[in-house]
Amino acid sequence: MTALLFASFLGLLLLGVPVAVALGGSSLLYVLAEGATPPLVVLHRMAAGVDSFPLLAVPFFIMSGSLMNSAGITERIYSFATALVGWLRGGLGHVNVVGSVIFAGMSGTAVADAGGLGTIEIKAMRDHGYPLPFAVGLTGASATIGPIIPPSLPMVIYGVMANASVGQLFAAGLIPGLLMAGTLMGAVAVTAHRRGFDRDAEFRWDRLRHAAARAFLPLMTPVLLVGGMTSGAFTPTEAAIAATAYALFLGAAVYRTLTWRSFLRVSMETIETTAVVLLIVAGASIFGWIVTTTRITDEVAGLVLSITSERWAVLLLVNVFLLLVGCFLETVAAITILVPVLLPLMAAIGVDPVHFGLIMVLNLMIGLVTPPVGMVLYILSRVSGLTFEQTTRACAPFLIPLFLCLALVTYWEGLVMWLPTLIYR
Repeated sequence: MTALLFASFLGLLLLGVPVAVALGGSSLLYVLAEGATPPLVVLHRMAAGVDSFPLLAVPFFIMSGSLMNSAGITERIYSFATALVGWLRGGLGHVNVVGSVIFAGMSGTAVADAGGLGTIEIKAMRDHGYPLPFAVGLTGASATIGPIIPPSLPMVIYGVMANASVGQLFAAGLIPGLLMAGTLMGAVAVTAHRRGFDRDAEFRWDRLRHAAARAFLPLMTPVLLVGGMTSGAFTPTEAAIAATAYALFLGAAVYRTLTWRSFLRVSMETIETTAVVLLIVAGASIFGWIVTTTRITDEVAGLVLSITSERWAVLLLVNVFLLLVGCFLETVAAITILVPVLLPLMAAIGVDPVHFGLIMVLNLMIGLVTPPVGMVLYILSRVSGLTFEQTTRACAPFLIPLFLCLALVTYWEGLVMWLPTLIYR
């Protein structure tokens, strides 16, 4: 029966069936074949899977990032980043990374970063004479920072599936996210020295003050969100609503760059994306319920531990597995499917659920810039005009600093857990 469940799921995926339908269909087939459970349970479990307060954050985080892009707020962020670090050698490369760090504190998704801020970054770097593959590869790598630095849409999904504190997950992502930015800026500095890239702007205090003044209100978004959550003013779910309201206020009332037409377009895109995400969560809920009640998770844990019980080796195996999964499966689908399977194994070797959440999300973010299903690769290919294969090759060198960060996040628990322990425990 277990073989039937997984074989039917993989078979449906290979046939090109959407992930949500494959999850629900294979679960229904299992229930019908098993015979002891009423088929109506499938619908009940799917409905219960999306009946969760933290999931209310999903549409609002999606909408806040889209509003930032549509209202032209990303341009202000980019101008500030240019004034701040554009004077370094390989200046626009550093601007690319710093801009992604700032935008990460507003949108929580890598796709919004690549599609919105990435468009500005690639054009500016190309106009200043940077090789297009370098600009595209760096933009793809820096976009992965988005869901690591709070707020983060994948961490909301993980928190729901793992029954972990979303607030602690957000706090845990801050230091690793800044570490990712530091390693990518180090890679830019090395490349700039090796290829002879020059500075792209002079450092002038008056220019920095002017850019900071233009971007001051958008820059307050991360302060508003993180400060509100840590002070207890609102929950992580309510923070998503606050981010959307603030983005709407800036675009419609302050800068007056958000039109009714663009607002309607953003709203429809948000509805469409939210429906897809929640349908995957619903399908994964019944799939995960079957996996848990049939004790498949215990068998997986026992199988891995029979190979090795060394913590470092188990974490290495899980990382390799997640990197492979990230190459073929969309982030939300991977989280909802694998959390029920892998969490008991992590508990058996003493890994905190919050720590594992960062490990899983970072692995799957790297999957966004690896073929064949890397969503960021497709977006950058469309934005830059490069083929998918050229975009993949452009991103490949920047996987090295990302793998370095993954190793540190995996094996240096204090790096991840220090901040959530300080704030919440």
